[in-house]
Amino acid sequence: MSASDAPAGGPQGSSQAFSPRAILALVAVGVVSLAGLAVLSAYAPDLRAANDPRAHALSKSAVGYAGITRLMKALGQPVVVSRTRPMRPSAATVVLTPEPMLGAKALQAYPKGTLTLIVLPKWAATPDPMRQGYVRKVAPLEDAREAQALLASYAPDTHVALRRGWSRPVLHGAGGPLGADVVLPLGRIDSLKTLSGAGWAPILADENGQAVLAYSRRSPSIWVLADADLLNNQGLKDLATARAGVTVLDAATAGGARTLAFDVTLNGLERGRGLGRLMLEPPWLAATLIAVAAGLLMGAHALARFGQPQRAGRAFALGARALVDNAADLARMARKEHELAPAYAALIRARVVRQSGAHTEEGWLDELARRRGAMAPSDLAAEAEAAKSRDDLLAVAQKIYEWRGEMTRERR
Repeated sequence: MSASDAPAGGPQGSSQAFSPRAILALVAVGVVSLAGLAVLSAYAPDLRAANDPRAHALSKSAVGYAGITRLMKALGQPVVVSRTRPMRPSAATVVLTPEPMLGAKALQAYPKGTLTLIVLPKWAATPDPMRQGYVRKVAPLEDAREAQALLASYAPDTHVALRRGWSRPVLHGAGGPLGADVVLPLGRIDSLKTLSGAGWAPILADENGQAVLAYSRRSPSIWVLADADLLNNQGLKDLATARAGVTVLDAATAGGARTLAFDVTLNGLERGRGLGRLMLEPPWLAATLIAVAAGLLMGAHALARFGQPQRAGRAFALGARALVDNAADLARMARKEHELAPAYAALIRARVVRQSGAHTEEGWLDELARRRGAMAPSDLAAEAEAAKSRDDLLAVAQKIYEWRGEMTRERR
């Protein structure tokens, strides 16, 4: 059976173990996956914040405030969710949503805005184990001591109270920024929370005269909203409650004249300044892209430059070729290459004599050179003797090569 008749599975029809295209595809997938992992790692805190069900402006749970930020933006109010702690007081209206365990020093040390609205925590809730981003309501918070400690720097005495059960409160303006003619009927509210105490002046009060929204007499730019259901997501499901919440924020921003800034740094969601994030944002993003492009070009150059790996040779070569190479290296190290020119000219002359016939006399070579228009052997030997450098050697070797071609007609 001939080689052409060999089975396809034999040596003639065997295929490569790895296809170059498959290898390139695997490398490309690995590079893209690694880049995606790096980007996701840099922005992981931002991605986790969206699923955090606690009571803050990024939370979409029932006790969160993501809904009011969207609603105010839709109404044309400039809204910012601040994830970086300001270095000095801002000109915006700042909304703070402290958690139950926040200390009074942390709240007091936060740089306030032109007006600061503090929303007291109302609900004790736990994350829903069955649905990510949801919470399960445990009970309303009614710890007067915590409220007293949290707000001690703004009023000497603070009391909070809960109206047990469901109700439909009607809030009335108590003078101050909203005036006395404002009436805000609310939807169904579970356990309405109110605020009272020396040092607090009511802005909105319920039917019993208990303040739901108040400001500090000591620091009039500090407002406190006792019932978080006026602003959180579960409260916004009722249109009347949503209108009341918008009215409160509209008054806090002086009719929309100031930016509304919801802080989440007090909730532990301050945005980090890691190296990975720094390299993926302007102005360092350009340098990162240049570095990536340079790496890709280096990889492409490496693939095009290197082929099949060569086997390592012997440390000391054997045979006549090795002797010749060593002799040539010695002549080069001693810078005596030009002294080899006469011997090379004599070697080529003897070779031309052998290839041209039986005539070996020098005069016959001179006559043959004259007939063929080539340089006389004696002149060629004189030039070889006159070589004084490596460049001279190369020039003479070129002439000897051309002379040999003319004498033996090898070029034809």
